[in-house]
Amino acid sequence: MSNLTNRFPNWPMATESEEKELLETLYSNQWWRMTGTKVKEFERVFAEMHDAKYALGVTNGTNAIDLLLKSFKVKEGDEVIVPAFTFISTALPVMSLGAIPVPVDIDPGTFCLDPEKVREAVTGRTVGIIPVHMAGHLCDMDRLQEIADEFNLFIMEDACHAHGGEWKGKRAGSIGDAGVFSFQQFKLMTAGEGGALITNSQELYDQAFLYHNVGRPFGDKKYQHLVEGTNYRLSEFQAAVLLPQAGRLAEQNQRRERNAKILNEEIQNIEGIVPQSRLEACTLHTHYMYMFYYNPGKFGGISRERFVEMLNEQGIPAYIAYAQIHDTPIFKEFAANLDDSYSFPNQLDCPASKKVAEEVIWIHHRALLGDEEATRGIAQTIREIQAGVAARI
Repeated sequence: MSNLTNRFPNWPMATESEEKELLETLYSNQWWRMTGTKVKEFERVFAEMHDAKYALGVTNGTNAIDLLLKSFKVKEGDEVIVPAFTFISTALPVMSLGAIPVPVDIDPGTFCLDPEKVREAVTGRTVGIIPVHMAGHLCDMDRLQEIADEFNLFIMEDACHAHGGEWKGKRAGSIGDAGVFSFQQFKLMTAGEGGALITNSQELYDQAFLYHNVGRPFGDKKYQHLVEGTNYRLSEFQAAVLLPQAGRLAEQNQRRERNAKILNEEIQNIEGIVPQSRLEACTLHTHYMYMFYYNPGKFGGISRERFVEMLNEQGIPAYIAYAQIHDTPIFKEFAANLDDSYSFPNQLDCPASKKVAEEVIWIHHRALLGDEEATRGIAQTIREIQAGVAARI
């Protein structure tokens, strides 16, 4: 079996550009965002990249959600619609405010929120929607916006997988009221940790800035604390690492698009493998994850977990999908502590989400940054595993 170890670029990538920016920051003696220049420059560049007026660098994507929820004045008992299939961080900030994340089912092809299920889940308590652009495939923002407008709901795009992604040419995070991004180690742009929010609303931006800066407005010299904020500030060193990556993102997104198309063509005839589908309106899919259903019945009964191990043994960075958020222990504990009279509008019945959580595998985006031969090698490895199993039967 051909081994693909070392055939894909390392992640994160470190270049002389990152080194230069870091050294400039180091010797500037200005390591704090309030006195330095790197965070401000990065915010300007990141906002411009996403066709937004404002960007705010923060500690991580989870905190970005928290800041925006506070800025939207979400309070205890409010309902916020989230996908049932997403990383738990989409829901945790809602829970921490005493509001209720309502898990709603997804489209079984795109793995993004199903707008019709969203409409069915709206109640008198609903105040907003957090659509997740899963793996970089943007949600159906047209239909979600129609629902938001009809019921006067905010839309906060969870674009933590979708840096530079597009829906009908509109950039991720700029379509709803605000968007959030993550710069965690695995993400398309990374500083190890970190995050950002973007918006076209000065009011939202100003509120989020206050909350992230312990309640102090920009330039405050009098120790004003106007809201109950905290310290969610991005550091100058993180911004220094991110700045060069902003210049590489467009080319990397195009390379992932090109290689994902090749991989789709290669695996379309492999029984038991069905990749994430794509809507035409998703004009740029960032492919943070290359996701596909896995049917063990077509691979001699090899479990999904063992199949992932076999891919990793051949140098392919593969993982099983997230659990449904309402199947996690923390959500179950949260739900159990809700008032006895409360019931979720959809009774937490999310069959598409459940199927994805139980059957899908994902491959990290660095495997789509190699050359064409390495990309085809992923499909060849899957075929070889399948053939090896068949030969033993």
